[in-house]
Amino acid sequence: MKALLDACVLYPTVLREVLLGAARTGLYEPLWSARILEEWARAAAKLGAGQEALARGEIALTRSGFPRAEVKENKALEQRLWLPDAGDVHVLAAAISGHAELIVTFNAQDFPRGLLAEEGLGRSGPDEFLLGLDRAGVAAVAEAVRAEAERLSGVPQPLRALMKRAGLPRLGKALAD
Repeated sequence: MKALLDACVLYPTVLREVLLGAARTGLYEPLWSARILEEWARAAAKLGAGQEALARGEIALTRSGFPRAEVKENKALEQRLWLPDAGDVHVLAAAISGHAELIVTFNAQDFPRGLLAEEGLGRSGPDEFLLGLDRAGVAAVAEAVRAEAERLSGVPQPLRALMKRAGLPRLGKALAD
């Protein structure tokens, strides 16, 4: 399955690591565009000095880890599309161009299911998306992310609380039970 990842799910780090970890294990094929990655870098820049540079380094690593994930811009396609927020049309165009099955985003209101269905696409929040993948595979990825967060922070990182902070409360509950 191909899923286009919106910028809002590529940043913050824990959420991105769970999503990309699931992709690394073959649970799905991620897609994005250069513009989506640029939105990630600009969001990081708002957090203060040095954060944009750090994000650009992470973006370079992400690109090298998934060399077939980046969808080329298609301005002609963008011009024929409409969404409630015109600033998100490029995301829809990238999903169509990349032959994605769905867009993974927190931005439900900007991607109405009916409009997406007309283009043969679905929409999912990251929690719902990950819960729909192989549970054992996602559990292994989430545990690896939790262990790394704990190693980096030097403090215990209970899985359920970490997933909740990452915007994955249902996943955290399902994996903690």
